[in-house]
Amino acid sequence: MKSIATGSRVTVLYGGFSSEREVSLVSGRQVSSALREMNYNVTLIDIPRNIEKMIDLLQKSKPDVVFNALHGKFGEDGCIQGILDMMSIPYTNSGRIASSIAMNKIFSKKIFSSVGLPVAKDHLLSLSDLQQKDPFSRPYIIKPFDEGSSVGVFIIHKDFDISSLNNFFPKETKYLMAEEYIPGRELTVAVLGDKSLAVTEIETISDFYNYNAKYSSHGSSHILPANLDKNIYDDLLDISLLAHQAISCRGVSRVDIRLDGKAPYILEINTQPGLTPTSLVPEQAKYSGISFNNLILWMMENATCDS
Repeated sequence: MKSIATGSRVTVLYGGFSSEREVSLVSGRQVSSALREMNYNVTLIDIPRNIEKMIDLLQKSKPDVVFNALHGKFGEDGCIQGILDMMSIPYTNSGRIASSIAMNKIFSKKIFSSVGLPVAKDHLLSLSDLQQKDPFSRPYIIKPFDEGSSVGVFIIHKDFDISSLNNFFPKETKYLMAEEYIPGRELTVAVLGDKSLAVTEIETISDFYNYNAKYSSHGSSHILPANLDKNIYDDLLDISLLAHQAISCRGVSRVDIRLDGKAPYILEINTQPGLTPTSLVPEQAKYSGISFNNLILWMMENATCDS
């Protein structure tokens, strides 16, 4: 870990053009406010689609460090990470390979399973495949295999009309991920570097922890620490750290888990977890004695690139 001197130039990337733009705008503003409080020289860049313009904005900001507050496609799937690697600019959180693997739920779960971590069963299939035959007994889950923030997630209950999915997913969508429905408790664990912080249980009036439950002010309640048997609690900390390490994550990640009785199942790992007022990582950091400003400072001082 290197110390980033007060007054250093930090460029915060936020916004962008993914389905998670609005969340990223909030995360970026929170981060930039914290950095300015700590007397860093902050430039905010709302990432445009035009790559040449984006690189020009980055070069003009002359960053010592890039704080990546982007969420979703381009910002957390290895794309921006690859560009920053080529420019030899250190940036927060995971590198391009870990980011791309984590964003692809099919690939990441295969790696988790290969090292003995528990995951829910899944299938990759087209909408037409889905309309011909259910891949699992209902209920089961349908989701994009490369989105975050629960965008496009559906629980396929007994009376769900599969044809209605045609109205939601664009025509160019070739494949979706079907996943067995795991009943039980919704849990999440933040990992900072080589340490899992805590286990939070998430309760919501929705069927699951969806986009609105995550980001609206009263969408969910967080029980921290989760009321679990100590052995189960410790096991969740361990498997979350192992998931982080299995795909070579850096910085901060968040592992989402379902607990069916005593059996945990990793659903996914998020390499760009939210930093909004309702986000889980800052909440777990605070519980662990790490203020929001110190969390941001830690992330920045652990920034690096693969040049």
